[in-house]
Amino acid sequence: MFAKLLSIASLAILAAATPTPGGGGSGSGDCSTGPIQCCDTVEKASDPAAADILASIGVVVQDVDALVGLTCSPVTVVGVGSSGSCDANAVCCEDNSHGGLISIGCVPVTL
Repeated sequence: MFAKLLSIASLAILAAATPTPGGGGSGSGDCSTGPIQCCDTVEKASDPAAADILASIGVVVQDVDALVGLTCSPVTVVGVGSSGSCDANAVCCEDNSHGGLISIGCVPVTL
């Protein structure tokens, strides 16, 4: 029963992190969970660099295959000069609450 609940919760999290078409239509660069993030790297939570950071801040990610972004900053304006570009990895993440160090539950997006 717990496994079914965890599976359903995981699917809900992925659905919540899915970017809205066109950034929500407003051009603001928002996904359904907040601003699109530009991350230096995107890795699985089980990869050593991500796992070390997660452990150091005491975050446990249930899905070791979940994508996490490392060293992230929000992309605030899409399509306007260089401030709306991302030369690294543009992602929409479920949890951006770790000060840009790491964002959890990411889905790649195209700017």
